[in-house]
Amino acid sequence: MTSNRSHPTYGQQAGASAPSNSALQVGTGRASAHHGELLQGVFEGEDGRLHRGLITLPYAALQAVATFWPRAQPGIRARPDSCTKASRAAQLTLQHLGLSGRGGDLTIESTIPVGHGYGSSTADVIATIRAVAASAGTTLQASSVARLAVAAEGASDAIAYGEWALLFAHCEGVVLEHFGKEFPPLAIIGFRGARDRPVETLSFPRARYDADEIEAFRVMRGLACRAVRQQDPRLLGRVATLSACINQRRLCKPEFETVLSISREQGAFGIQVAHSGTLIGLMLDAEVATNADRVAAIGRSLARAGFGDIASFTLGSGARQP
Repeated sequence: MTSNRSHPTYGQQAGASAPSNSALQVGTGRASAHHGELLQGVFEGEDGRLHRGLITLPYAALQAVATFWPRAQPGIRARPDSCTKASRAAQLTLQHLGLSGRGGDLTIESTIPVGHGYGSSTADVIATIRAVAASAGTTLQASSVARLAVAAEGASDAIAYGEWALLFAHCEGVVLEHFGKEFPPLAIIGFRGARDRPVETLSFPRARYDADEIEAFRVMRGLACRAVRQQDPRLLGRVATLSACINQRRLCKPEFETVLSISREQGAFGIQVAHSGTLIGLMLDAEVATNADRVAAIGRSLARAGFGDIASFTLGSGARQP
């Protein structure tokens, strides 16, 4: 259920004032990747209906940068030309700003791999929305950015909200619940199977959950909220592991039992996964991030088990990067 409690403004300026039609200039926008989800399922909204929702795990080390050069003529020319969702986002943002007759050239530069659950397309789209808004001399609220992103690509992650912990209805672009704080401090060691192939999310069927799973999501949502409010990383790790286990029935990761074993051996709080990708992450005490030898030892253990693309990062303002 949506909280009535006050919540932060996420560093975005309020609203978008209508810019002058002739005031457009070159604009740049950025958006970070994510590392899958901490929780994904269906959750009750204020209207009493069930909504598909998720808690995104931010991953700031990878980014997309969009640059928008406005033109007086309508139409968007995007580079690479495969960035059709970003092109759509640029057009929708111009309409949102009252500039439907304008167009422009859009360039996307990204370090985010495609098809493994890093949210590459959402980062492209959100960077584009911010670039077009910057071109018009304004900054959009995170809520407006999120709604435009969903309109552009059908479903979107909560990247627009940065590192704030919240439950996001990814098919509707609205927040189901603000948890009131940032995530508790954690170290994440991320990886994926060396032979994993990219997942085509557009062809991925929507999950259908049974009554027991829906009840489990209700409980897990409450536990996630408590974990954030009490800054309890162990509890958040339990929630993420339960969500990953449920997801095995939809997108099975063949090495999952091996990952659970390594998690126990390394004293991890839990594991998290990309629910529509190949990524997996061990969730550890934030102090692990300051111990390079420990991080290297865990990396070697994962490599011996056949995993690749191993990288560590931290979450929460109390965590320190090695």
